[in-house]
Amino acid sequence: MNLKGKTAIVTGSNSGIGLGVARELAKLGAQVAINSFTDREEDHALARALSEETGARVIYVQADMSDPAQCRALVTRAAEALGGADILVNNAGIQHVARIEEFPVEKWNAILAINLSSAFHTTAAALPLMRKAGWGRVINIASAHGLTASPFKSAYVAAKHGVVGLTKVTALETAEEPITANAICPGYVLTPLVEAQIPDTMEKYGMDRETVIREVLLERQPSKRFATVEQIGGVAAFLCSDAAEQITGTTISVDGGWTAL
Repeated sequence: MNLKGKTAIVTGSNSGIGLGVARELAKLGAQVAINSFTDREEDHALARALSEETGARVIYVQADMSDPAQCRALVTRAAEALGGADILVNNAGIQHVARIEEFPVEKWNAILAINLSSAFHTTAAALPLMRKAGWGRVINIASAHGLTASPFKSAYVAAKHGVVGLTKVTALETAEEPITANAICPGYVLTPLVEAQIPDTMEKYGMDRETVIREVLLERQPSKRFATVEQIGGVAAFLCSDAAEQITGTTISVDGGWTAL
């Protein structure tokens, strides 16, 4: 597979799943804009390092994904710098855990804005550019929680279910065009954020690392193995391939069997 000549925008991509997806697309030759809400030298250095690693052009574009205007401006700025917006990967997201009656309103609003509304705004900005180019891929990083639920995650579950719905609408509105829209629904993925939680969880439960992973972190994931950011990136790359031309409006679970239960 070759993505040379294509441009990709990946939101929330200076670490974790977003960075893994950006790396896989760049390895296939796509020009990539990575993004986060900060604007530090290390963010731009990350883009330069990814470019050196893959041989593709990679830039960093700062945007606060809780701000609708900045979401749309991210697409515009990246497209101006790279010459288009062929692939849009909506990955930005945050999490908060609390009972519904105790859930802070500001956290609810922030999660809905970043996890769901940002995907609406970036998609609205990118679709005209995809239509102009005659080709496009919208890939939304949803979650197993876009298909099922867990207690204490009302905002996250609502947002991710919304992302799945938005994906379907996007697919229907572009069904007769050479544009597809799909959602990847990961289960637990071994990211630096998850890795950092393991020692504290070991101490909290008095368990060794393997037991914490199998019985606590991966309790609901039947495979008892984390997905990797490389695997999520590989699925995103597949959705950009010719083989995926007629795959649109659906979800692809990468959850070790979680949603099979």
